[in-house]
Amino acid sequence: MSKTVITLIALFLVLVPAQAVIFNNLILFNVALPLVFIYLIISLPMTLGTNWAVTIGFITGLSVDIFSDTPGMNALACTNLAFMRKPVYHLYMSYDDDLSGMRPSIATMGSAAYFKYLLTMVAAYCFMLFVIEAFQFFNFRLMLMRTVFSSAFTFIIIYAIDSLSFKRS
Repeated sequence: MSKTVITLIALFLVLVPAQAVIFNNLILFNVALPLVFIYLIISLPMTLGTNWAVTIGFITGLSVDIFSDTPGMNALACTNLAFMRKPVYHLYMSYDDDLSGMRPSIATMGSAAYFKYLLTMVAAYCFMLFVIEAFQFFNFRLMLMRTVFSSAFTFIIIYAIDSLSFKRS
């Protein structure tokens, strides 16, 4: 098995239970929920095909749905996130940069490009999740607050995780 496959399996086995046990209970001011498990989808290698990425995203989201008792919300949002990762990556990086097979991180993209990539992906995921959860724009202000604060909270945690792994390697 390659190092990438082992890393992805280890991330799945750590992040999904951590999301279910720790992060789902770590809600700040009843609006900010850290959704750290999406780091698995965000850090998939760019050479991975879209079909595989969408499948991994669906399985990851479905696993969190099973643990969190949310009926398919994370599965749908993760599937959409996995589908949009290459176009978002190419907003900030050239098309030649994905040939290296590296996964998006501070070490491979640089701090500024990774900051923008991560912020875009996290904000898009949080927006999708909370729109699916509300399924309407009835309380638009609460949905917007939850999206903004959850995005910020999730971004800070994921950026810290990636910074720690960058320092270690």
